[in-house]
Amino acid sequence: MADIFTRTRLILGAAAMERLKNARVAVFGLGGVGGYVVEALARSGVGALDLIDNDTVSVTNINRQIIALHSTVGQKKTDAAKARVLDINPDCVVRTYDTFLLPETADAFDFTQYDYVVDAIDTVAGKLCLAERAQAAGVPILCSMGTGNKLDPTKLTVTDIYKTSVCPLARVMRYECRKRGIKKLKVLYSTETPLTPRADETPDNPTGRRSVPGSTAFVPPTAGLIIASEVVRELTGVGEK
Repeated sequence: MADIFTRTRLILGAAAMERLKNARVAVFGLGGVGGYVVEALARSGVGALDLIDNDTVSVTNINRQIIALHSTVGQKKTDAAKARVLDINPDCVVRTYDTFLLPETADAFDFTQYDYVVDAIDTVAGKLCLAERAQAAGVPILCSMGTGNKLDPTKLTVTDIYKTSVCPLARVMRYECRKRGIKKLKVLYSTETPLTPRADETPDNPTGRRSVPGSTAFVPPTAGLIIASEVVRELTGVGEK
């Protein structure tokens, strides 16, 4: 009988779909990258999703974040993402955490409960903490590097952190991973040289960040979809790599 995963089952097969149904994936960060990871995993049949973010939807998110609509501005990102997931697959078990992942908050998560971890957060400290916790628990993790100030989604690629180049965030991560003895880390990054945001269009910066990166409707979402495809392939063992 036809159901919402009929077309996916034609590609992956019943056994792989059962593996996805029984899988629990944690997605840290629900922005331009993480939101699309969640979307694709929900539509692929992942049975349990942990969604972690402490931000609210802003009007400036609408250009690139799938959970960002005029109707969701002001909502917690976790609430908007959970509602969307359950509208796609009401049987999905969704757990939400309104927190930013940092070394001081990491103890709230039992990484041994996850079948896969996706890092779509912005802070280096948080990324390093995720990498260390996931690897200590023996859980596969895929970390997103910088997608801001980019225009070409075809330059996105998945590799080990020590094989990256060009990306400023990846450079910092390589250095910090080496210091911590992290021997390998699967990442998605772009080989595109970052563009410089236009000075005449720079908005006010209430976030306190040194600079506000520009972003588009196609680079972060593409990154999220690539990450989701990697997760599905690894969880099911289906597809060439």
